[in-house]
Amino acid sequence: MKHYLGVDIGTFETKGVIVNAAGEIVAQASRAHKMQVPEPGWAEHDAGQDWWGDFVFVTKKMLAESGIAPSAIAAIGSSGIGPCMLPVDESGTPLMNAVLYGVDTRAAQEIEDLTRQIGAETILERCGNALTSQAVGPKILWLKRHRPEVFAKTHKILNSSSFLVHRLTGRYTIDHYSAGNFSPFYLADRQGWSDELAPGIIGMDKLPELLWTTDIAGSVTAKAAAETGLAEGTPVIAGTIDAAAEAVSVGVLNSGDLMLMYGSTIFIILITPERVRDGRLWYAPWLFPGQHGAMAGLSTSGTLTHWFRDNFAKELAAGSAVVTLAKEAEASPPGAKGLVLLPYFSGERTPIHDTKAKGLLFGLDLTHTRADMFRAVLEGIAHGTRHVFETYAEAGQSPRTVYAVGGGTKNRVWSEATSDISGLRQVLRQKTIGASYGDAFLAALALGDVTPADIDRWNPVASAITPKPELKAMYDRQHAVFRGLYPATKRFL
Repeated sequence: MKHYLGVDIGTFETKGVIVNAAGEIVAQASRAHKMQVPEPGWAEHDAGQDWWGDFVFVTKKMLAESGIAPSAIAAIGSSGIGPCMLPVDESGTPLMNAVLYGVDTRAAQEIEDLTRQIGAETILERCGNALTSQAVGPKILWLKRHRPEVFAKTHKILNSSSFLVHRLTGRYTIDHYSAGNFSPFYLADRQGWSDELAPGIIGMDKLPELLWTTDIAGSVTAKAAAETGLAEGTPVIAGTIDAAAEAVSVGVLNSGDLMLMYGSTIFIILITPERVRDGRLWYAPWLFPGQHGAMAGLSTSGTLTHWFRDNFAKELAAGSAVVTLAKEAEASPPGAKGLVLLPYFSGERTPIHDTKAKGLLFGLDLTHTRADMFRAVLEGIAHGTRHVFETYAEAGQSPRTVYAVGGGTKNRVWSEATSDISGLRQVLRQKTIGASYGDAFLAALALGDVTPADIDRWNPVASAITPKPELKAMYDRQHAVFRGLYPATKRFL
């Protein structure tokens, strides 16, 4: 039987799966790594260790523990956090740590300069996205300004999946969905690279070759085979950003389908029949020609629960602290006794796009407990999610079906609060392990071994979370407070 390998590089962990032709997971492995924060507002990974080192580790472990012959792996799919900015030299060796996605806000000045130089309306129309901390282009300009010695040696700018594909195949490629975040160098109106809007910053030859996600980028080289234990010649697809692969894993395939990913950050993808032009959201061509994606994301979600644990639950066992806190939060009533939290602990991405936004816990009195505050953390993230859903509606693109995925779906308070606060029903699939499973499906799709509709066979619907109507009025009142707190306090930042 054919098997498919999927590996995903996350913010704090790399996960891998081997899946058979029936969609059954026959091997799994993971490896933790850390996000480095060398300065406030920065977020980095060591690509050689955290990306390639993890890929090698989980791949070798799965092959060894499953007993599956390397030759039985029909194709390989990979994904990773994105959009990232990694400069490499002519041998593909990283020249510095990778600069991560929107949680890294170092390029605020470059965002301002490029927006003023090009014009916000022009950027939105030509690129599909306003320049925010999620954009790679300003981070490239930051590199040129602040690390000129590194910039001078740069042969290519890669993201996480590009780096893995290069280590596996020797080719420098990137999928269109990932490239859509390289504004202002990727033009949505022509779906290609161009320095027309920002000439003189970087040569377009230093950006990877554009492919669609399921295009075969190349095959495993002899060197990569020796390092990973994979068979030389195994096909490798172009891959994509983790959130897109995660969306595929739960059946986000058609217009109106929305993926709500509970992870280190909340990330949302809505498939639309046409390009959405709204500067509060992100745009990219979807994984396949002729489809479009409207994306959104909060800066701190699961990361915020880790922060709370590390600072207010130090006595709890590290491995189960968040679970214990979630159980405590269940004892706090919906609404957390009036507490409302702004989850802007690393600035905020969509829809406010403010790198200087700050977190806030409003309504405290002497009766509140740790349980109330942790519930407020989870509900604050849910209010931020509702704010995104409201933005979609204002852009004329409300979701038809919401598919939830990610580790946060196991947190009952968080997932139920999201439905109760937003008023939207969430559908959960049997397998919620995420992007690595989507990578395996995309690898099978690339070979023509499955069709998109086969995701229902691979990963059937398991359950749903339905809003509780009796909580609507209370949460609506709290949401009005949530929406009012940021503009009321912004002048103090």
